[in-house]
Amino acid sequence: MLTAISVASAAAADSPVTGSAIFGVDAAETSTRKSAVETYTLDQAVDYALTNNPDLQIAIERIKQAEARLGMALSAFYPQISARASYEHSNNPAQVFAMIVAQRDFDANAMQSINSPGYRQNFRPEIIGTLSIFRGGQDYQRSKAAELGIDAAEFERSTVRNALVEAVTVSYYAYLTAQEAMKVAQDSIHALSSELKQTKIRFEAGTTLKSEVLSLDVKLAEAKEAEIRAANAIELSKISMANLLGLENSAAFSVAPASKLTRPSPTASFDQMRELALTGRPEIMAAARQVEISERELKVEMGAYLPKADAYVSYGQNSQSPGFSGQKDNVTVGVAVEMNLFSGFNIKQRVSAAQQKVKEMRERERKTRLGIEQEVKTAFLKLQEALARLHVAETSQQAAEEALRLVNEERRAGMATITRYIESEVARNKARSSFIAAHYDALSAEMALKKAVGDWK
Repeated sequence: MLTAISVASAAAADSPVTGSAIFGVDAAETSTRKSAVETYTLDQAVDYALTNNPDLQIAIERIKQAEARLGMALSAFYPQISARASYEHSNNPAQVFAMIVAQRDFDANAMQSINSPGYRQNFRPEIIGTLSIFRGGQDYQRSKAAELGIDAAEFERSTVRNALVEAVTVSYYAYLTAQEAMKVAQDSIHALSSELKQTKIRFEAGTTLKSEVLSLDVKLAEAKEAEIRAANAIELSKISMANLLGLENSAAFSVAPASKLTRPSPTASFDQMRELALTGRPEIMAAARQVEISERELKVEMGAYLPKADAYVSYGQNSQSPGFSGQKDNVTVGVAVEMNLFSGFNIKQRVSAAQQKVKEMRERERKTRLGIEQEVKTAFLKLQEALARLHVAETSQQAAEEALRLVNEERRAGMATITRYIESEVARNKARSSFIAAHYDALSAEMALKKAVGDWK
């Protein structure tokens, strides 16, 4: 199974769909897939992810939800109008008397039968309007909390965007790094296989030792193992990129090599970057908004101690049969004031819970600040480490190039064996690949530092 994956992945390094034949895909389907393959540069991959990544789309939907919640909170400031129709049938003297009066049917006969009125029915269609005059400031505080909720949702979207750009970049460079490792492994396998073949011929002729054959067997096995690891790394990085780009099938795209590798370097000191992150990271802004929201919600709960006043108007008619008559319509207008005197300590407990939530949100904000400060410090140190490793890899590559040149001259003069030459060539290839991988690692570390600072809000 691993061998099949390595072969498919090796082919995917140049054309990601060619390995599909290993899994039983016929030539026609492979050709169709080739024509549909998209090749992404880093910028194109980032742009595509910002348009199609599901996490970012979820964040956008949360903003819309927050906007809807604001509309719900603002609805409390508008009149509420409803229509209602009711039917009653009763012989209760008090209710029947009320029906007779409301239906404009009261006369002397009604007084004579007031104790035994019999059954009577009442149809009442009506329209009711209410308007909140005062609710202890609860409606106002809810609307302000909803406005802050929109801000928090916007900052959460910026957080996802910031992390997404960094994740796509790291996956992109991880893919290219795995491709370089694959090339080195394949070059090593080719060189070692050729040398092993020649060494076996010389061993059969009695001109070399068995240990030379066994040594090359071990090195060839190590090279094949490195090829398997590189192939797996290619597939894993492709899967990661497909997930970040929101693609259904990871085989439906390929990655274009970086056109130009620039040497990254910090553009500011750690203290400057920390201050920039602590003032600009969307996570901190979102945490601050959550603190403000919890404070508004506390004021909402405390508003329950204050009186409430509502104005209302009702227009309808009362009659013994369905329908509507302007001669029997009734209008009621009034104002109701209500104040909770004792709620079984319910309001007190709600206020207490809201106070604790304010404390929780403040601690979350402090935790967020501490975490971001640590993230910036870690990213800054990793970039410095990556730059140091890049310098070492560059020096190692130059030394390996010079060593190969000298061994080549020694071989021509008959002073070095072919095994020594192949070892030097393999070492040169590894050093060159390590330099490129170190360059990609440094670029990834630079992106991680930019994400820690909050460059892609």
